[in-house]
Amino acid sequence: MLSLRMSHAVGLPAPLHLNGNSSSTTSDNVNVGKPSVTGYKWRLVIAYDGTHYAGWQYQQSPPTIQCIMEKALTRITKVEREDLHLVGAGRTDAGVHAWGQVAHFVTPFNYDSLDTLHAALNGLLPSDIRVREISPAVPEFHARFSARSKIYHYKIYNDTVMDPFLRCYAYRSTYKLNPEAMKEAAKYFIGRHDFSAFANASRNDRAPNPVKNIFSLDVIEKGALLQIEVEGSGFMYRQVRNMVALLIQIGREAMPPGIVHMILASRDRKELAKYSLSAPPHGLCLVAVNYIEQHMQLPSGCPPKSLGRSHTVSKCKLPCC
Repeated sequence: MLSLRMSHAVGLPAPLHLNGNSSSTTSDNVNVGKPSVTGYKWRLVIAYDGTHYAGWQYQQSPPTIQCIMEKALTRITKVEREDLHLVGAGRTDAGVHAWGQVAHFVTPFNYDSLDTLHAALNGLLPSDIRVREISPAVPEFHARFSARSKIYHYKIYNDTVMDPFLRCYAYRSTYKLNPEAMKEAAKYFIGRHDFSAFANASRNDRAPNPVKNIFSLDVIEKGALLQIEVEGSGFMYRQVRNMVALLIQIGREAMPPGIVHMILASRDRKELAKYSLSAPPHGLCLVAVNYIEQHMQLPSGCPPKSLGRSHTVSKCKLPCC
């Protein structure tokens, strides 16, 4: 593994952060919960098919994305999982997919190039998990707390016969939906609201803030496919799937678009349960995470980001006949 890392020899830059003591220009809520660690920080952009995984969050059995990622990183870096401090931007649920999941981890050593690490990771990972990008990160960057917004897409297939190639990535509605009614209802979600009525009880001990800001919510028609695209400051457990489930009921014309406002105002999950259940997880995908601009700057003295290596065919050296 010597080719993957560099020792602290003369001429190498100082670690990207030391014990979390570097200065930060972020607000207090961004820094809350950051571990105090020593080493070099690296940012990952990860895509995965969540069909066969119990979500992102670490647990041994059944396997999770974090568990698989940590095993690969531990094998390559020889750093124990507790010392890697791998943190994801969002705890996607079982069966949920991602194109733009973001995570960071820490190593006690620097790299002279990230391309080899990138290739080694994807070589160890199963084919349904891919690291799309690896880049150095400044001390202030935190995959979760530096996030400004997250973008999710939910796919609904609305036709009499399901497209078999979309069966794992889109929910099939057996009822013909009215996209215009769904678009009208989507407007009620825009803005800053208390989303207590649209979140299931959290599975962790931390009490989440139910007030979220939804920047956009669009219902896009792509033939038989309806794609719901939502961007928000953050989302609670199953919030997006609960929002989608109500939009589907409204698309069925089982209730008017204005019911969204009534359920939001109730701040009561039991009120939503009267009208809809959560939409299935396989239609949901974490598409992108947007970050505080200052936290995305590359630190000095670091290797360039890796987007993966392209293989080329060398020119033929045989003489022409």
